[in-house]
Amino acid sequence: MRLEHFHQRLRGLGANPRHAQRVLRLWSQALPQLGGRRDPVSFLPAPLVAALPALADELAALARLVSEHPGEDGSARLLVALADGQMVESVLLPRGGVCVSTQVGCAVGCVFCMTGQGGLVRQVGSAEIVAQVALARTLRPVRRVVFMGMGEPAHNLDNVLEAIDLLGTVGNVGHKDLVFSTVGDPRVFEALPQGRVKPALALSLHTTKAGLREQLLPRAPRMTPEELVEAGERYARATGYPIQYQWTLLEGINDGDDEIEGIVRLLHGRYAILNLIPYNTVGPLPYRRPAAEQAVDIARRLHRRGILTKLRQSAGQDVDGGCGQLRARAEKLQTRRVVPLRALGQPPGGRASSPA
Repeated sequence: MRLEHFHQRLRGLGANPRHAQRVLRLWSQALPQLGGRRDPVSFLPAPLVAALPALADELAALARLVSEHPGEDGSARLLVALADGQMVESVLLPRGGVCVSTQVGCAVGCVFCMTGQGGLVRQVGSAEIVAQVALARTLRPVRRVVFMGMGEPAHNLDNVLEAIDLLGTVGNVGHKDLVFSTVGDPRVFEALPQGRVKPALALSLHTTKAGLREQLLPRAPRMTPEELVEAGERYARATGYPIQYQWTLLEGINDGDDEIEGIVRLLHGRYAILNLIPYNTVGPLPYRRPAAEQAVDIARRLHRRGILTKLRQSAGQDVDGGCGQLRARAEKLQTRRVVPLRALGQPPGGRASSPA
């Protein structure tokens, strides 16, 4: 569901813009629609008041918690079912953040990511994106939203921008605390400066070599590392937020001296932060993380060369849930559960119930 369609529903119930804003504010902040300091009966249209319980149930059904997997670092990976039974992953981050998904699957096909192995299933609607935030807020306070879960936000740009606009206005999230993460797409650099809510930007760099980047991100738009950094710098200067460049450290692939020199060449003097993220190992894939001491050494060397570098860890690594692994395991379990139903005599074409 798109937020635009929900606005149409509210207008059909007699809501003016202020009424709609109230409903969306309470929902996105996980607050009750009925009760509180002001009785909605006194100022909302009667048809809208009558419909509020059903509307609240419908909004809650947009993103339902299937399972929660706490990590030792204070994070928690969430497997979330959408209204049609498709599943995505969200992550509760330490210090009041949540990472949300923008697609079921992904078309970019990053070779080191489980999500990209199955391709794109469908887009996640703007209301479903906000619903992930509302769900997270039923579990803990959320002050920061990162669009860095399953999917490529640039490939679902209209829905993501609708969600960002709501969260940055009635959703009570600061603009710089909304982080749009992308592999890089010219449309992003055209659209983001035009919005009334301008999020911070995280760009997936991963290497300074154009040829290697095409191998690692085979279906990303063909922007060279130099072009990506130039576009990022323009956005950073326009918004006043530094660009966060994401670099997944892969042992023997992008952790050598040549890449360190390339990073210094690309980022020295830029309004930027480099996030080094040791790879979150995905069982069936052949990539590995470098040793911890090597990752620390790379960060220190870059600091000495004037590159603001943060060594980060993928949240909740100890639960083996990153890069679409929770969803992949749930789908495998779902397939295993469907097969016995046929064996028990379900007629051909009959529908099995979802385990979610």
